[in-house]
Amino acid sequence: MRTCLLLASLATFAAPICPAHAGKAHVHGDGKLEVVIDKGDIAINLELPMDVAVGFERAPKSEKEKAALSTAEKLLGDTAAMFVPTAAAGCSALPAKVTMPSFGATQGGDAHADIDASYAFRCTSPAALTSIETGIFMSFKRLYRLEAQRVGPSGQGKQRLTPKSPALNW
Repeated sequence: MRTCLLLASLATFAAPICPAHAGKAHVHGDGKLEVVIDKGDIAINLELPMDVAVGFERAPKSEKEKAALSTAEKLLGDTAAMFVPTAAAGCSALPAKVTMPSFGATQGGDAHADIDASYAFRCTSPAALTSIETGIFMSFKRLYRLEAQRVGPSGQGKQRLTPKSPALNW
């Protein structure tokens, strides 16, 4: 419950930092990352354009495309591979929740699809937590940057993560 409240506060925190984000266009190669740290709990929300993960944003048309979606879902479902908190914090990964787009008859041909994923960790020494590194750039080569926002005991901040700078630090 406390983590849900912090996630809600992160949503309000995003508006003053970057009001242009509200209604911002879907951009290929860009993802969004929201991190909430509350005592020994870490909650991470990730939003990726489907194109970043599989190279298309529509219902799969072939077995190869269906396999690409399945592979992306499996990769994103591996919490410990996607995110690595500071080792000294003693964090254990909890199961991820990955939401793949559903393709209904109402989706237009030029619609943009996103993949959403939620991750959580429990940490035994949260005071030692100073960073979270991501392995997502290794798995998804079409991802160029993650716009990350963080809320936690040390305050709030934002940072752009890239393949050359894949760690959220505070």
